[in-house]
Amino acid sequence: MEKSLGELKALEADYQTLSELYQIAPDDADVIAGIEKLSDDAHRAKFITLFRDPADNNGAFLFIQAGAGGTEAQDWAQMLSRMYARWAERHGFSVDIIEEHEGDTAGIKNITYRINGVRAYGWLKNEIGVHRLVRISPFNANGKRQTSFASVDVWPDVDDAIEIEINDKDLRIDTYRASGAGGQHVNKTDSAVRITHIPTNTVVTCQNERSQIQNREMAMKMLRSKLYELEMQKRAAEQDAAKAAQKKIEWGSQIRNYVLYPYQLVKDVRTGVEKTDSDAVLDGDLDDFMLSLLQRG
Repeated sequence: MEKSLGELKALEADYQTLSELYQIAPDDADVIAGIEKLSDDAHRAKFITLFRDPADNNGAFLFIQAGAGGTEAQDWAQMLSRMYARWAERHGFSVDIIEEHEGDTAGIKNITYRINGVRAYGWLKNEIGVHRLVRISPFNANGKRQTSFASVDVWPDVDDAIEIEINDKDLRIDTYRASGAGGQHVNKTDSAVRITHIPTNTVVTCQNERSQIQNREMAMKMLRSKLYELEMQKRAAEQDAAKAAQKKIEWGSQIRNYVLYPYQLVKDVRTGVEKTDSDAVLDGDLDDFMLSLLQRG
């Protein structure tokens, strides 16, 4: 609550400053840009009260996994990865790649993002589920319509204020050689780290940091965050079985359809919200879908 009040006071101060500057120089490009930014910030501030869960103000980890279907699904997973990166950019969030595995021919098999910014998790938490794409295949010489699937998982980037107890005896830690795109820091040593939390069979991996020690630290942070999310889902199941079911990832129960042929339509099957400008959606225009679920509570 204190953080939210601080944001509102900052918006009020920006408004006062820009009002005074506008009186002096109404045509100044910086003033006009400042007013446009303030308008966007004020629009988002209207929804502060929708972020009620303990971790809603935190950053987020976002994981995208290609479904069955080889190159088609892997290309779709890469399209989704770009969509979420563009959405984060629109919100002023930074995006770090924790791990990425390239597809066999094109696209990606999976990718893990760390998205840093206030309320990133609150915005993204309802994106968990299966995303379905229908289009003319660019990889099929016959130009046939193709349906592809990819799953999205999201968990909060929890900080030290949220206590998560992890016993060393419950962990299995493996090291392996980093692979895939990996960036400039990937080398030929066994620096990548995989940690398995045995009681919950939760697995996290990290390969993009500079050393095995740093990869292990990031993997542990991801594990703490995932275990927090599992606990929140467990509590949701106890309080509201229907709400818990909404958060399960199950193939064949997609949360959103992206149709690019024979017409263009992106529709969320949970709320009925739809957009005909599929290009804009794939370029990160996702707020209407997210807000419709946040407003449902």
